[in-house]
Amino acid sequence: MSTYVMTGTDGIARAMALARLRAGDTVVVVGRSAERGKSLLDAGDAVFLRADLSLVAETRRVAGEIAERFPVIDGLVMCAQHGRSTRLETAEGLENTFALYYLSRHILADALAVPLERAARPVVLNVCAPGVDAGEIHWGDLQLRDGYAMMTAILQASRLNDLLGVAHGARPGRTRYVLVNPGGVATSFSGEYDAETVAAIERARAVAQPVDEAVVPILALLTDPPADQVSAYVQGERIAMDGPAFDPAAAGRLRTLTGDLLSRV
Repeated sequence: MSTYVMTGTDGIARAMALARLRAGDTVVVVGRSAERGKSLLDAGDAVFLRADLSLVAETRRVAGEIAERFPVIDGLVMCAQHGRSTRLETAEGLENTFALYYLSRHILADALAVPLERAARPVVLNVCAPGVDAGEIHWGDLQLRDGYAMMTAILQASRLNDLLGVAHGARPGRTRYVLVNPGGVATSFSGEYDAETVAAIERARAVAQPVDEAVVPILALLTDPPADQVSAYVQGERIAMDGPAFDPAAAGRLRTLTGDLLSRV
């Protein structure tokens, strides 16, 4: 049987965890909600680790615990996201969306690289938004101190995750890295929103695909990873990674900036 690590306790992460638990695998779930996390424990061989992944120290702590307890990891599935209509800085001085949606994913994939490489067919699934032609990286203001808006932050983090996949593809190793865009999914849309945003979310949820349908192609990528070192999919269909969103020079620039930032946190 396999061992999978999944971030998030709701929506896609929860559905995938339940599917792999039913198949008899071990699933390590990382999230903030103890109630939702512990509710998975009766579904099979589940381990819940509580952590606030918007904090670098917490992400490092839980990654270290996972690596120590599970010497072989077959797959890492990163889904954790939490929208905010107003800008919030974490206790470490980082903008929350940047820290949770991008930085935690950078840290986890790096910190779990060794146990992943020990697996027969290791894979990292970064559930984000490749293939979306929107958003830009504010290289001079990654923390969006000037002109924050929720969608600006979310779309920037999506573009950062595109480059995170590209950077992985330039590194040696057997672990496959897959950027996954599930499309519109009727999840809980975890977040803290103003009234206008709540109304927009409800409209989006009404026409979105059910979670159980959305996870089918994602589960297939988890159990049967692509042969290429890095790839990107939108609703189960592979997309080309030859546009400006996947620029190798930008990926290298981001990795350098991220390393410098983490050295100061």
